[in-house]
Amino acid sequence: MNWARACFASDLEDDKPFSVEVGDELVAIVQHEGELFAIRDQCSHGRVMLSLGEVDDCTIECFAHGSRFDLRTGEALDLPATQPVPVYPVKVEGDDVLVDLANPISTN
Repeated sequence: MNWARACFASDLEDDKPFSVEVGDELVAIVQHEGELFAIRDQCSHGRVMLSLGEVDDCTIECFAHGSRFDLRTGEALDLPATQPVPVYPVKVEGDDVLVDLANPISTN
């Protein structure tokens, strides 16, 4: 695994996406019901940051188009998006949130 520091766990609030650049990738870190998720911070339908959308029931919504994506799998759940968004392994060590971009859980 190739873990890279994304942010501090203390930076996160429940259901408020936190956008951060990890390497060359913009990633949205989401804390939802005690779990952490890392998803590419870009809607697969358009070049819109998912971190600007709302989190509900383990999904994140693109504020511009209304497409929702599963935070666990990246699957597009609503049109107009039809392609998934990559999600990445995430873990916490101390107060550091680490993401592994080299081994995505899913890819588009």
